[in-house]
Amino acid sequence: MTSQQLPCIIYVVDDDEAVRDSLRWLLEANGYRVRCFASGEEFLGVYDPTQLAVLIVDVRMPGMSGLELQEALIARKAPIPIVFITGHGDVPMAVTTMKKGAIDFLEKPFNEADLRTIVARMMEHAQERASHAQAQKDQQEILARLTAREQQVLERIVAGRLNKQIAGDLNISIKTVEAHRANIMEKLEVTTVADLMKIALVKGEEA
Repeated sequence: MTSQQLPCIIYVVDDDEAVRDSLRWLLEANGYRVRCFASGEEFLGVYDPTQLAVLIVDVRMPGMSGLELQEALIARKAPIPIVFITGHGDVPMAVTTMKKGAIDFLEKPFNEADLRTIVARMMEHAQERASHAQAQKDQQEILARLTAREQQVLERIVAGRLNKQIAGDLNISIKTVEAHRANIMEKLEVTTVADLMKIALVKGEEA
């Protein structure tokens, strides 16, 4: 898939107009959609987390810094991949931001080949995160089909409890557990416990 086909936008956040213009020119020349902002506050005012996107942001800016913007996005649980741009080459800062989910660092002045490589990798991350988020949403919708009692039975199946143990836990008969188990498999459209576990794990991740 080429960059032109990706339904993705690149946000550039930098207080330096010359840097914004330079990045816009380089990125648009490679077929990317670009939106530029002079501050983190301005970007957050319009950012839509449902939009497939990547973010290139300056580390040091007046007002909200790039690091503070990263923290704000983490707090929002925003799934956007981030690359920091800096003229300072601050290695400890790079390590800190990478541990918090940044994809890479881009040093000024920009090397076009490096920029292309990093952006291509960012796009892959954005697509992977979007696919994962959609898969979680789909599986949550499937889990919502279960009744409260079926949810209780499912939790115990996932925990490795036997039908007899589940019956004792919930003070119901083994036949009732078997009936619930059959209903769960049918509603979740699975035929094996392994497939059941894959769906149920999504619920565990969200808890």
